[in-house]
Amino acid sequence: MTSGDTVDVWMQQPTERFLAQPWLESLLRWTSMSRAVPRVEDTLAAMDEAEVGVGLLSAWHGPQGSLISNEEVAALVERFPGRFAGVVSVDLADPVAAVKEIRWYVRELGFVAVRVVPWLWNLPPNDRRYYPLYVACVEEDVPFCTQIGHTGPLCPSEPGRPIPYLDEVLLDFPELVVIGGHVGYPWMAEVLSLARKYPNFHIDTSAYAVHRLPPELVEFMRGRGRSRVLFGSNYPMVTPSRCLEHLPELGLDVEATELFLGGNARRVFDLRM
Repeated sequence: MTSGDTVDVWMQQPTERFLAQPWLESLLRWTSMSRAVPRVEDTLAAMDEAEVGVGLLSAWHGPQGSLISNEEVAALVERFPGRFAGVVSVDLADPVAAVKEIRWYVRELGFVAVRVVPWLWNLPPNDRRYYPLYVACVEEDVPFCTQIGHTGPLCPSEPGRPIPYLDEVLLDFPELVVIGGHVGYPWMAEVLSLARKYPNFHIDTSAYAVHRLPPELVEFMRGRGRSRVLFGSNYPMVTPSRCLEHLPELGLDVEATELFLGGNARRVFDLRM
């Protein structure tokens, strides 16, 4: 890949509201990250260090309200055209407004995906409150991004278990493109079984340095799964450069490397060069 072709599919530009959440305490302890709001210039510098050309910036909405608003994300996308793409987050408790918001941000402002973090709501993705969002994603032809696996924050991990929750969603919505972020550990057999069963299910490696990825996922990336795994960092919790520091140790060939770093993301999110 040429310099700047890498796409980071899970980033956020935190606000004070986001960083004040008590459930961040465990992540702050593990990562040595502070509660100081990073400057967007620091975010761009972290991207440049890892030759990340485009970062997908996610809004965050939970039961407590907006933690990073869609408006705040949209302002950064407008301010730095070509460097960021927006990911919508909505209020599950108000599905009618949520669908309107998805349509507005996708159609009018070019947001490329929708994300709901299930542990934030303590609601697995087969809960009825998600289903209007899935219809909107299919109609607007954008992926639905979520978190799979255990939670770093001190919240229940069960909503991130792939089977039966995502399995039922993928059965009910065969046209829905789903990206499961944060790898899915400790349920790797379930994650990979879904990836083999459903052609529209993908995995992103956010929150993991690549040398800490589960071996079975790396093997999947080397072979038939090379088109199904996307790079993500979860910045600022983990920087892109830290995530990719040991990339050569994975033993990916040239094609698998290019697909992982950006090719898959540009296809799945329909990103323009």
